[in-house]
Amino acid sequence: MTDLSSITSSANAFITKQTAQFNKVATDVNNGFTRALNNAEMAVGAKPKTGFTSGPTYEANSFAGQTKAAFNNAVTATKSALHIK
Repeated sequence: MTDLSSITSSANAFITKQTAQFNKVATDVNNGFTRALNNAEMAVGAKPKTGFTSGPTYEANSFAGQTKAAFNNAVTATKSALHIK
């Protein structure tokens, strides 16, 4: 009879190594996706670039805040051009 313990041991080691590599790849993909999503949120203004969640700094760094500021500046410039107080 042939001793199967060395074959079984090698097979177990191979499966364990493959599982560990698969888990590492899954973790790397998850981390990469998280970074990409975070960057996309900051780029479109859905998430502030700073730690602020309200106030002038948050407004200045968010897409909504920048849009509001541009609109307010346009209204102010129009009022000024038409001499409206």
